[in-house]
Amino acid sequence: MLYNNLSGFFRKKYGQRLKKICIDGGFSCPNRDGKCGTGGCIYCGERGAGEHISPELSIDAQVRSALANATPKDKFIAYFQNFSNTYADVNTLRKRYDSALIDDRIVALAIGTRPDCIDEEKAALIAEYSKKTDVWVELGLQTSNDTTAKRINRGYPLSVFDEAVDILTRHKIPIVAHMIIGLPGEALTDAVNTAKYISTKSGIYGVKIHSIYVMEGTQLAEEYRNNLYTPPTISDYVSTAAECVGYIRRDMIIHRLTGDCPRDLLVAPDWNKDKNEIISLINKEMEEKKIAQGSLL
Repeated sequence: MLYNNLSGFFRKKYGQRLKKICIDGGFSCPNRDGKCGTGGCIYCGERGAGEHISPELSIDAQVRSALANATPKDKFIAYFQNFSNTYADVNTLRKRYDSALIDDRIVALAIGTRPDCIDEEKAALIAEYSKKTDVWVELGLQTSNDTTAKRINRGYPLSVFDEAVDILTRHKIPIVAHMIIGLPGEALTDAVNTAKYISTKSGIYGVKIHSIYVMEGTQLAEEYRNNLYTPPTISDYVSTAAECVGYIRRDMIIHRLTGDCPRDLLVAPDWNKDKNEIISLINKEMEEKKIAQGSLL
């Protein structure tokens, strides 16, 4: 096997594939409301990575809608996706998480957030849910390079990520780190260095490798149109992603190898439209270069 993919992990653990319910929990982001910045990261749209979700529905209504055509044998992940899903007091967090866990077929809770929205109290709350369902927290790292972090307006230094990982690890909460290949101002080797860095953190059990995309309505789209940013070619992305996987620890789960953007909002690059083709090309690259997960460590 070239790498430990998420579907294989689920089949071993649950005996079947899990379906994902993407949820807009009604949260904001400290990088938008002025707490640490405004405007968000330069690649982030107005819906915070949840452009396909209907925000007008309550959390339980979103879940019930996703379950409407499900079979009794289906199993699901409740994935709080939009913006920073620990950016509230613990009582609010508890109410919103409980609103999603309304069916026995929901066997996992995934919480996407920022490292600067993690503290001991919130970690303790999330740990409570691990007693009754599988739980993991997804942290948007994107890059281990603090210079790039400032360039993309991430709003926190690497030390904050380290602190969040330490807190979650103490509470025995699995962590999935997000990283992006092709960020403005970065060489492709910087992405490889981010993969290496992620592998040094024992509390991280999974990684999401995202392809960069330029989305309508973002600062990055303005920079692209003004010739201030050029996305990587598909060849560069494929070779870099393959190398990154080679530096990911063998015990980690690769949750994804490319990103998604609604086609009506995608500005560039054109090659980003076909996720299956990208994954196929990465697999081919790894086979040709004799790279497997962790083989370059």
